[in-house]
Amino acid sequence: MKNKTFTSGFVSIIGRPNVGKSTLLNSIIGEKIVITSDKPQTTRNRIQGIHNIPNGQIVFIDTPGIHAGRSRLNRSMVDTARSAISGVDLLLLVVEATTAADQEFVTEVIGKVTSIPVVLVINKIDLLADKSQVLKKIADWSALFPFREIVPISAGRNDGVEHLVSVVSGYLPEGEAMFPDDILTDMSEKFIVGEMIREKVFRLTRDEVPYSTAVTVESFIERENGVIAISAAIMIEKDTQKGIIIGAKGEMLKKIGTQARHDIERLLATKVYLELFVKVVNNWSERPSKLRELGYE
Repeated sequence: MKNKTFTSGFVSIIGRPNVGKSTLLNSIIGEKIVITSDKPQTTRNRIQGIHNIPNGQIVFIDTPGIHAGRSRLNRSMVDTARSAISGVDLLLLVVEATTAADQEFVTEVIGKVTSIPVVLVINKIDLLADKSQVLKKIADWSALFPFREIVPISAGRNDGVEHLVSVVSGYLPEGEAMFPDDILTDMSEKFIVGEMIREKVFRLTRDEVPYSTAVTVESFIERENGVIAISAAIMIEKDTQKGIIIGAKGEMLKKIGTQARHDIERLLATKVYLELFVKVVNNWSERPSKLRELGYE
């Protein structure tokens, strides 16, 4: 019997902020490689997740949400997302089930896409009070663009995700695996550690603080006893934000560190000593040199 052809390809996940793109990627991969929160614009980088299937490999690309960027950081995030619309084998446009079909957004984002197939993913269908609304959503969105397919899912509940992967696999071209089959992402452990710390800032603080925060991992050292010692700086833009991050008697910083350490230990499968400190860098989100240093440009 002849061996089945091996297929592989790149698939970009695009959409507005907070529609569940990162949750979807984590659900597909089966591990948490991208941070999530209930706040929009959590994802700032282009992050690749590698998913192996029988006789194939799919490289999913998570992207920042496409929005009206005001700061230089936000504009850079949008540029990153838009750059992922070309040079791939398939686009997954993710929308929320509770959001009305949006012709303006579709036209703006994929209106000029002709050579790349686009699959619409209607996420968070569990939020619909009446499940018969799913068919109406499919009809509404299908009237806006010639999507190759429309797939309703709930990424947070892992509902329909396996079917979506099956749909995606049908659009992969013939080709060899691009990554070894034992890795889940091409992002470094150091990068993911920094993101896990930043996630806790997003989840635990409020107002403008999460959006004014970046994290740099200053040192990452494996000791002889197997413990990994990590020192990281939480960078903010104003002196007034420093007190919020640290909290009364250092309680907020301690909480951020404790929650981040638990996730990091699961990632690295070993004990972690995590030291956090706070650094004020005035207006860093508008400074090109700082954005390049942080990997945002």
